[in-house]
Amino acid sequence: MSVAASDAVRPPIAAAGNAGSGTFAYCSQQYRVVFGAGTSARLGEEAERLGIKRALVLTTPEQQDLGRQLGAGLGDRLAALFAGARMHTPVEVTNEALRIVESRDIDGLIAIGGGSTVGLGKALSLRTGLPHLAVPTTYAGSEMTPILGETTNGIKTTQHSQDLVPDAVIYDVDLTVSLPPQVSAASGLNAIAHAVEALYAPDANPLTSLMAEDGIAALARALPRIMTAPADAGARRDALYGAWLCGVCLGAVGMSLHHKLCHVLGGMFNLPHAETHAIVLPHAAAYNAAAASEAMTRIARALRKDDAPQGLFDLAQRLALPRRLADIGMPEDGIARAAEMAVRNPYANPRPVERVAIQDLIAAAWRGDAPARH
Repeated sequence: MSVAASDAVRPPIAAAGNAGSGTFAYCSQQYRVVFGAGTSARLGEEAERLGIKRALVLTTPEQQDLGRQLGAGLGDRLAALFAGARMHTPVEVTNEALRIVESRDIDGLIAIGGGSTVGLGKALSLRTGLPHLAVPTTYAGSEMTPILGETTNGIKTTQHSQDLVPDAVIYDVDLTVSLPPQVSAASGLNAIAHAVEALYAPDANPLTSLMAEDGIAALARALPRIMTAPADAGARRDALYGAWLCGVCLGAVGMSLHHKLCHVLGGMFNLPHAETHAIVLPHAAAYNAAAASEAMTRIARALRKDDAPQGLFDLAQRLALPRRLADIGMPEDGIARAAEMAVRNPYANPRPVERVAIQDLIAAAWRGDAPARH
């Protein structure tokens, strides 16, 4: 997409229906997107549009310099910087940031970073009702969703509310050029996971399915190029565009087994979010393959492969991502516990979520096996 700014539609909320039979429901609301190269220079303009006069800029510790740099563009609108965002949105971190909101008379939130930072912005906005402006620097897609995952005492719970969707999003391709190739790859697979599950969601509809397939294709095209030429502007643009589409899908329809597994594993063992998605995705796709044949056909077509689960596995290998949960910190003795947690209150899924089969799936991902259909 070549526009510098666009008034787009908020992720569609699909009601009960059966997209496979041609019956579906599609609703939309307004939200604002600014997309292009150099668009972060418009941060002050977008803050003004939202009526923000005392902004709290949010980042992770690693991105606090970027937060200061972009925050300077706010001028007198910058009231404070909080650089404590962490994976899985721990409630204690949100409470720490909330104290700054209250003590500094903050009237708007600006999240600069990936899913961890955007998640903190969502948590604060939900608690305070303050406007939220997101400036993503990864491909996670959280900025497009009405979803918040928060962690308390190692347990991750999920909330859904349209109030969680940021009021405006600035996509600046230039901010992603410095994203290390390995981080880009993991973040991109995380985005692809959103689109994969959108294709077999019970409330899928033709519009989100189009976006899902195009998003997978754009990322699958871009990520290998980024690994060899990180500054390739065309690849970075394709990847950010694909991540946007995949994020819309995540916010538009319900997610299934894959996301449930990643929430459980991430919350229980504090695993890195994007890498967990990259490892689990081929196995979750294989689990659902027989029950979601049309989705698998579209995924394979987007990947330009004959088999969707194997194509996802091969893409992760081509991007030199970890292939085993064991490699990113999951203990072997956690497999059974994770399976037990994953089958509690399962998300809607094409195939029934069965305890023994799920334990086998997690064990295969822990070992790094190629995806096997069961």
